[in-house]
This record gives sequence, structure tokens and C-alpha cells, in this order.
Amino acid sequence: MATGLGTGAAGAYAAPASVTAGATAGVTTGAVAGADTAVAAGPPGSPFAACPARAELPEGADPAAWRCEVMTATGHLTVGRIDVPIAEPMRVTHAEGRIDSEFHQVFGGMAAEPIRVPHTPLSVTPQYAGAFDFHSDDQRMGELDVKFRISGPGWARWRDCSIGNDADAVHLVLKAEGKGGPGKVPHAVDNTFAVPGTSGCGRLGRVLDAALDLPSPAGENRISLEGDRVIRSYTELD
Repeated sequence: MATGLGTGAAGAYAAPASVTAGATAGVTTGAVAGADTAVAAGPPGSPFAACPARAELPEGADPAAWRCEVMTATGHLTVGRIDVPIAEPMRVTHAEGRIDSEFHQVFGGMAAEPIRVPHTPLSVTPQYAGAFDFHSDDQRMGELDVKFRISGPGWARWRDCSIGNDADAVHLVLKAEGKGGPGKVPHAVDNTFAVPGTSGCGRLGRVLDAALDLPSPAGENRISLEGDRVIRSYTELD
């Protein structure tokens, strides 16, 4: 997640339910690559396995003018009383390109390992929450909505338990600190986002909110990320 995550003039942040043609930008999700409804553009096990398939690109997209980007990052997360390193890389994949000079993006997938919360039996896993815009500009490197799935021993009955959800997500607006090198992305930081309380946790919700000091207001939370970026044209992925 970095400056240059998207290219060209910046487009407005948009929930990507469908292709949105604006003055300069559009966003769409398509099916998440790897789902039964689509075949991934990259082979299984490759960094590009979650790239949206050609069939998921917007109508009129020329594969020769489109590319898939895979960002992999580690860092640190502070949310309420949770203060943990992100030691295992998170991976975010999307496609981008132009149609009739308008910039468009398609989300591919987000993958992350559970992050253990110290002094508790709990772990939190960052997950995509339905909206993104990696078209960078002078104000921000990219925007991404996430939620944090909560898991722990005997947690199967609360599979939907999370901090935030798709309707009330953690909205990250990442800004660069410094510059990235070849294949590297700049240090990305957001310390302005608010965090909602838990959702889908049943009778444990109030207990978890109290234990984790949630909801947590803007300015009390922070995420910092740095890592790598690899890019392939769709003509190279076939």
C-alpha cells in the first residue's frame, strides 16, 4: 500500500459495488479471485494467484492496458488496547487500468494471518470490508476499509465476531513517510482512523468491548506498514 498504488490522476474514494465511471476514476470489486465464480489470473501458489480474472475486469478493458498489483507488508497495529506487531505479511491484490481514458480498479483479495493479542487467548485477523481506492494523490497513498475478525479457542460459534464489519468498517487513509525504492513501497501510516465496537459476538460483545477499550475514537489508533510491491501486465499473466 503505497504512493503509486494506482497511477494517473486521483479519483474520489468509492464503495466498489459496481463500476463507477467518474470524471477520472472508477472502482469495482468483481468476484474475489479464487471464488467458484472466477478463475484467478495467476497460477495457484504464485504471488498473483488472487489477481482478478480477465472476466472480472470491467467491460471494455483491454488486458494489454491493465495490470495486477500485489502489495505485501508488515508493520504495527494499535487499536483500542490492542498494541501488536504485524509480523506475518499481509497481502492485498488489485487490478487497475484505463477505459476510454478513465481510471478503474478491481479488487482481487486480502490475505492476513491471525495476530495474537498479548495476555489473552484471542487473535485478530485483518480482513477486507468492502471498499478501497488505491489511486494515490498528494493527500494520501490509498484508502482501504477493513475489519478485524476475532478468534480464539472454542470460538467456532462466533465465526462472525469482529471489530467492525462491512457496514461499519475501519476506514484507513494511508499516507507516505519517506520514499520507496525499486520494488519497495514507502512507509505507510494512518493515525487518524476511528474504530467501532465489536459485531457478531453475541453475549461476549460487551465483555470484549470493555476488555479491548472499544469503540476507540479517532486519534487513539494507529497502523504503520512497509513492504514490497510486484506488478504484472495482464498479457504477462496468461
